Amino acid sequence: MHIFGLFRKSKKEEEPKMEENQAATASTSAAQSSAPEPPQSAGIEPKEASPMEKQEPVAKTYLKAMPLRDLADLENIKSEVRSGNIIILKITPLANKSIQDVSKAVDELYKFTESIGGDIARLGEERIVICPPRIKIWREKSPVPNGPLPTAA
Repeated sequence: MHIFGLFRKSKKEEEPKMEENQAATASTSAAQSSAPEPPQSAGIEPKEASPMEKQEPVAKTYLKAMPLRDLADLENIKSEVRSGNIIILKITPLANKSIQDVSKAVDELYKFTESIGGDIARLGEERIVICPPRIKIWREKSPVPNGPLPTAA
């Protein structure tokens, strides 16, 4: 017996089942052809498509990693988020030039993200993730202990 994958059986094992299914289908179709068909009403119209079927294709969402080299890059980042993409922003290139510019950039991106209803969070020391409005960032809420913290003494 050859193994083609975790769930696939060899051809020899599949063939008898296929022949049995074909025989059953043939006998069922013969029985159905002898039964009279119910009359169709001329006044019945086809069922309307459900709201899920009517939806237009949604634009694709991309996850893009971008470096922040200069404050001029902010407009490009904003347009990417407006178009529905998720941005992972590496702030190290700008941080090597000016910490004040990093602070300005992060403040501006935070205000922008809040204004469009998106989400923004820090990923470690050198990255920021910015999401469009329909995507939210999960944040783990760790419980705050009520009593004194244990010490290793």
